[in-house]
Amino acid sequence: MTSLKLDAYFRSLLDLEGFAGIDPSLNGIQVDNDGAEISKIAFAVDASLETFKRAAEAGAGMLFVHHGLFWGQPLRVSGTHRERLRFLLEHNLALYGLHLPLDQHPSLGNNAGLAELLGIDSPEPFGEYHGRKIGYKGKLAKPLTIEEAVKRISFKDRPPLGVYPFGKQENLSCAVVSGGAAEEALQALDEGIDLYITGEASHQIYHQVLEGHLNMIAGGHYSTEVWGVRRVMENCAAQLNLEVEFIDVPTGL
Repeated sequence: MTSLKLDAYFRSLLDLEGFAGIDPSLNGIQVDNDGAEISKIAFAVDASLETFKRAAEAGAGMLFVHHGLFWGQPLRVSGTHRERLRFLLEHNLALYGLHLPLDQHPSLGNNAGLAELLGIDSPEPFGEYHGRKIGYKGKLAKPLTIEEAVKRISFKDRPPLGVYPFGKQENLSCAVVSGGAAEEALQALDEGIDLYITGEASHQIYHQVLEGHLNMIAGGHYSTEVWGVRRVMENCAAQLNLEVEFIDVPTGL
């Protein structure tokens, strides 16, 4: 398996082309190797020197991340950016990034994973972003308290950033948009959703959520975005017969 074959495989699974005009991330191969065969892929949420080092130590030929190195603007090859690139090249470690296509995917994505954990029945697209809906919403299979929702989505039982119990004691509907999507709480209010879950909170929407009686959980940007990475990892292990490893580097944010 080579990086180019893996790129073709990921493109067959996830809609990279459909997000080309709205996603500032450079989805796909961000740093290639020299064409060497890849027998192991490491998976992580973030591209960082720590994840690079741990991937290399694990013997991976590629590191797959949700948050890559490039976000729509050229970067000078200096400082920490130079050090990261130097490490990847010296260790012949390919870097693959998938941002919004991984958030949105209906079975492998971050939001699909959260929806399943919460028990959302027949999830529907939710969360408008430049004409595309990234998250999911729906009725819950069983009434759910906000405390139980926290338990279900907390990766390795890590506490959420914030819990805002401003609504019903038992929630009958829920919407999820992972990562930094606090503003989409307003869409949840408009649609009469009982519980909204995202990664980060925002001061400017606090009083609207409070006065609108919406329950909200800010589960953490990192913690709400481990799910899609891990689902793709499991898919690669099952479908490609490759060795895989998840590299957990929580930011607490």
